[in-house]
Amino acid sequence: MKILFIGGTGTISMAITKRLAAQGHELYLLNRGNRNDDIPDNVKIIKCDISDEQAAAKALEGMEFDCVGEFIGFVPAQAERDFRLFNGRTKQYIYISSASAYLKPQTGYLITEETPLENPYWEYSRNKIACERYLMERYREDGFPVTIVRPSHTYDERSVPLGVHGSKGSYQVVKRIKEGKPVLIHGDGSSLWTITHNSDFAVGYTGLIGDPRAIGEAFHITNDFSVSWNVIYKAIADALGVELKACYVPSDMLAALSGNRYDYIGGLIGDKTVSVVFDNSKIKSLVPGFDCKVRPEEGIKAAVDYIMAHPEYQTEDEEFDAFTDKVVAAMNELKENFNG
Repeated sequence: MKILFIGGTGTISMAITKRLAAQGHELYLLNRGNRNDDIPDNVKIIKCDISDEQAAAKALEGMEFDCVGEFIGFVPAQAERDFRLFNGRTKQYIYISSASAYLKPQTGYLITEETPLENPYWEYSRNKIACERYLMERYREDGFPVTIVRPSHTYDERSVPLGVHGSKGSYQVVKRIKEGKPVLIHGDGSSLWTITHNSDFAVGYTGLIGDPRAIGEAFHITNDFSVSWNVIYKAIADALGVELKACYVPSDMLAALSGNRYDYIGGLIGDKTVSVVFDNSKIKSLVPGFDCKVRPEEGIKAAVDYIMAHPEYQTEDEEFDAFTDKVVAAMNELKENFNG
């Protein structure tokens, strides 16, 4: 098939790009060319900033596709732009939304695609919901062949899955664990979370490409297996061969202490604080081969090993490190005062 990805080199999309390239599809990536070093040789690059709609239209002139996959669309204006660019030029348009769009707080423990979309805590999620609604409206009114995909926490070897970190990624937390320093865990670490390796996600995603039954439908693609945050953080410590030193902090307290520095109201209260268990029956009904093979502990160890062996992914975050020290000190003082 002839396929175009907007982006194609991120955490979610890289494994999909490599899988489709290995299968021999005619794959194009439209991006700015900043992360294309690991792209397979048979993938074609259209170097362009999609936000420049006029330049994108010119770069895509005369081209039609079996599928267009959007990986970097976050607000309705981008969905509207994609409709203008691709309506009548693709047999399928797959939009990456987010499982964080599901109702918060939840009314039941098991999430299906029929769970309402509503998140009053996180603007990111509300924008994804708005994009979904616009695209489904275009499907109903204009026949735009949209498929919605909702990932939960998807990761690869370049990023360790965490609940609380700074703006520069996961490494500073990994470094603190390795050095025997306390790290922040929201709540008491017992809530359940679902992490999905991008190689497993790619199986579900690619299975939807070209399937007419997927048009006009939404699917989440996640691991069936949920683990607690304590298990996730202990797996990181185990991979480093050290003991985990956890500092447990209520999510609302983290949000208050961080102020405008980090969006923990959205990222925690609107997402990671809530226990999630997904029913993947719908994706499996169309893609019987979808079955997450990378267990959390295995994937986490691979990510830790990779990052520790690649200095280019060891981005330190002094601001978050200082913030962590202050929160740990505040929690210790609170405990001492309470005990006293």
